[in-house]
Amino acid sequence: MTLQHLNKMTAPLGKTPKMPVLFLGHGSPMNAIEENEFVSGFRNVAKTIPKPNAILCVSAHWETRGTYVTAMAHPPTIHDFGGFPKALFDVQYPAPGSPDLAKETQSLITKTEVGLDDKWGLDHGAWSVIKHLYPAADIPVIQLSIDYSQTPQYHYELAQELKSLREKGVLIIGSGNMVHNLRMVEWRRLHDTYGFDWAIEANEQMKSHILSGDHQPLIHFRSQGRAWDLAIPSPEHYLPLLYSMAIREESDSVSLFNDQPVAGSLTMTSVKIG
Repeated sequence: MTLQHLNKMTAPLGKTPKMPVLFLGHGSPMNAIEENEFVSGFRNVAKTIPKPNAILCVSAHWETRGTYVTAMAHPPTIHDFGGFPKALFDVQYPAPGSPDLAKETQSLITKTEVGLDDKWGLDHGAWSVIKHLYPAADIPVIQLSIDYSQTPQYHYELAQELKSLREKGVLIIGSGNMVHNLRMVEWRRLHDTYGFDWAIEANEQMKSHILSGDHQPLIHFRSQGRAWDLAIPSPEHYLPLLYSMAIREESDSVSLFNDQPVAGSLTMTSVKIG
């Protein structure tokens, strides 16, 4: 590691122009090593963002009881999946961590006590997409866990406490999928732009609320009807969207990219805020 990288890990974060916020539909882990329109979308959106001082990622794949933030200097690349080719397990994303950003994040959150974690690392919800944004792995990355015991309203309010990080050069990324029902995947159409009627219905309604800034239906997703219930059979892939939405300010522009359904019951729809 170079002295420049070490300094970036340990230097306090100063005030910067306000960074955008992303929600990334990460889809299959294979997106980490394949070339497709979604990978191109990740790369293209990175070109529109100032290079961040650090990244804070809320991934669908780190659920805990309580809230934790990774605080190690060298987070390992976690291959938290099975049944994929060896080439995927061979991928390493050696981005540094940021113990200082972890502690600052801990101090910002007053809604609950935040633990400093030294065991997790970067799961595929983080590295499989961030590697396309910043392939040099030269930007410190930390992860914030999702407390599975808490309500959507709780997560939305907790996320709002992170807003000030945007003015310290921190790119906040929620990584999940707006529509994510693995039990109903049409595996024969895994690489097709194809969505079941209910998946398209739920996704279109979600997008309408995202673009209008009406977050209440997004928070109360269990009250939106059958299409949403099928789209969100369990909340872990959806909740990162709420983290990204909660950090939006009224003056922020909102745009969509990678807006495609795949395999019937998944959508790759991603959001840039600011």
